[in-house]
Amino acid sequence: MELNLKNPLVFFDIESTGLNVATDRIVEISMVKVNVDGSCEVKTRRLNPTIPISEEAYKVHGISNEDVAGEPTFAQIAKSLAKWLEGCDIAGYNSTKFDIPLLSEEFLRAGVDFDFRKRKTIDVQNIFHKMEQRTLVAAYKFYCQKDLNNAHSAEADTMATYEVLKAQLDRYPEDLQNDVKFLADFSTRSKFADYAGRIVYDDNGVAIFNFGKHKGLPVTEVLRKEPSYYAWMMNGDFTLDTKKVLTEIKLSMR
Repeated sequence: MELNLKNPLVFFDIESTGLNVATDRIVEISMVKVNVDGSCEVKTRRLNPTIPISEEAYKVHGISNEDVAGEPTFAQIAKSLAKWLEGCDIAGYNSTKFDIPLLSEEFLRAGVDFDFRKRKTIDVQNIFHKMEQRTLVAAYKFYCQKDLNNAHSAEADTMATYEVLKAQLDRYPEDLQNDVKFLADFSTRSKFADYAGRIVYDDNGVAIFNFGKHKGLPVTEVLRKEPSYYAWMMNGDFTLDTKKVLTEIKLSMR
């Protein structure tokens, strides 16, 4: 089933120096922009992360420090990438937990204002897990009857994710709607205020802490009773996005 789009939908996948959203960097990004008329634009770019690629990450994606030494940094392409993504909705595989948070950190680090929260985001993995409980390789085999060659190549994973979503629409016509807003809502597991899930919204839409000694308590209540907690988080090893969200909540209390 072809996608019913009101805006272009960009599928993307990244390979990185490691799995820490706060400190690791992108070494390769691939994007498939599916336009409203069904035509596709594919962009794949390797990047110099400016930090070493971990041995564990290298074993997964096969990209070495030497492979990206002469490539541009994310900061050098950030503005043009943000412009290319203007007006687009976003889709990926496990993108809610990793790809979007890491890409968001890169934009923040580069000083480019690109807010994924203003866009509809579809996580194809969440749809798959709600329906079947599998990995991307298994999802591709299950839905598309194909073997995923070059798994953990950003472009191969991105194209596979695009094909899987279309196949999911064909397989579950009674459960899924061919509508980006529906798919975005359906594939969202939790109401995270920040991408790392340190702050979430409760059933009443109140921002609460989702970790540590104040887990389950409203953020505003904690900041009023323990103002030093804000400083502790701002100086701690939290993502730039978490700090940004925390600051916005704090400013809203005035």
